[in-house]
Amino acid sequence: MHDEAALDVVRAEPLCAETPVRLLTAPITPAPSVYVRSNFALAGLDSAHVIDIGGAVRAPFTVSLPDIAALPQRHVTVTMECAGNGRLGMDPLPTGEPWRYGAVSTTTWSGVSLRTLLERAGLAPDVVEILGIGADAGPRDDADGEVRFARSLPIADAMHPDTLVATHMAGEPLSYDHGAPVRLIVPGWYGMASVKWLARLEAITTPFTGYFQQQRYVYEVDGVVEPVRRARVKSMITSPIDGGSCGRAVLVQGWAWSGSGPIARVELAVNDAPIWIEAALGTPVSAYAWTPFEAELVLPDAGAATIRSRATDMAGNTQPERIPWNRLGYGNNGIRTVAVMVTDERR
Repeated sequence: MHDEAALDVVRAEPLCAETPVRLLTAPITPAPSVYVRSNFALAGLDSAHVIDIGGAVRAPFTVSLPDIAALPQRHVTVTMECAGNGRLGMDPLPTGEPWRYGAVSTTTWSGVSLRTLLERAGLAPDVVEILGIGADAGPRDDADGEVRFARSLPIADAMHPDTLVATHMAGEPLSYDHGAPVRLIVPGWYGMASVKWLARLEAITTPFTGYFQQQRYVYEVDGVVEPVRRARVKSMITSPIDGGSCGRAVLVQGWAWSGSGPIARVELAVNDAPIWIEAALGTPVSAYAWTPFEAELVLPDAGAATIRSRATDMAGNTQPERIPWNRLGYGNNGIRTVAVMVTDERR
């Protein structure tokens, strides 16, 4: 189970908890502090658990944990973000868990490529998506009966070699909070695609329209609904911290990431100045991990000041000043302001 001292709990049951701000400075998030998102009570699975693989396939089968362990293993370091991260920064406040800005973490996942299992099953030529179904379920206020967690992936994403059926995180077997004994890991997508407590993989020939594809984890704007998919380009200043203090000459550091490709640039601005200063980019620890950035800035005279960061990815996506408001508060990648108190260094 989780270590409460290592997480900032947003909701206790079922557990939703953020990575503490002080730990967001590390390239790899300490394992006890990787953020947790749960929609239902934990599924009661054990080492005898098997995954059913079926649907529109030539040879449906079940796979056990020993079966997975015997297959070629892959290790993928991923920055994963909850789609609701930053919800408290939206106005008016949407419905949903009150996430601040710590529902994002970077860690290494290990397991077998989903592609390996799908190739063994043999997909029918008219398959369009792979549906991942979790063992967790429960009632919802806006649905009849019990709802099971399930999300689908387009074939191209499901067949990518780095989409994993994972059994380990940070070199250790998955904890229950992180989906033990087995879950999906889908680099580049918001966390809802990485289905925890994986119970079934189903090849389907028409797009999935289940609850968590059409009623939750969707952008709903002016009555138009679109499923949440890849993580939007985003940046986060980790030093100086929001609400902290610093001298006029300050080294600004942080992270930028995107589900649509590498980071091309990060720019910084002070107060409401229209001038953006380009930061230096470091090297991410993997193709799917956040990119470090830093820049030396000189802030105005002693007093309150703000610093903003704006990231652009190689696909040409740039963080907006504000995102279009959506009813459920997903995908907030609007430029975030960090407020600091500038001290007079001459004293």
